[in-house]
Amino acid sequence: MKRAHFFSALIVAVAVMVAAPTVPAAAATYPELNAATAAYLATHPGGVPLDSNEISYSGGTFVVTVTPPLGPSFYPDCPAGWFCFYQYTYYGYPRGRLSSCGWQDLATWGWQNRVESAYYNLLNGATSFIQHSPGTSHIQDYTLFTIGVGLRGIVDVAPYRQMADYVYRYC
Repeated sequence: MKRAHFFSALIVAVAVMVAAPTVPAAAATYPELNAATAAYLATHPGGVPLDSNEISYSGGTFVVTVTPPLGPSFYPDCPAGWFCFYQYTYYGYPRGRLSSCGWQDLATWGWQNRVESAYYNLLNGATSFIQHSPGTSHIQDYTLFTIGVGLRGIVDVAPYRQMADYVYRYC
C-alpha cells in the first residue's frame, strides 16, 4: 500500500511541475519588467534594465527599447543625441540606439542582420550601415546605406533589410 501512495504522490508532483508556468530569470530578478522586456533580456543577456521597457548594454553605450511607449508607431521617435535602428520597417520595435563615434559591431548586442529602418537624431555627422563580407578584411566591407543630417530617416531600408553587420558614425 505504501508503494501505491508513493507513486500517486510522485505522479501528482510531476504533474504540478509540468503545469507550473516558467518565469524567465530576468522576470525573477527584475519583477518590474513587462513580459516583453523580460523575454528580450532572457534571450539577450548582459543588459541592465533602465525601466520596465528599456535595457542598457555596455554601460549605456547601447540601449534597446523593447516596445513603443504608446503602442505601435509609424514615425521616428529616436531621442535627441542618438541614432536609432529598428527591427521592422516604418520604425517598428524593438529599437536599438547608439551615439558613439567610429566603428561598432552590431553583433556585440545581437543586432547584426536585424535592421529594417533607421533614424538619425544628432546635430552633426552621419552613420553608415555596413555589411561584412565573410572571409575578407574590413577593407572589402560594403556600405548598405547612410543616414545623417542630410537624410535623417529611412522607413524601409530595402533592399538591404536584415543585412547590416556594423555601423560607422562619422562625427
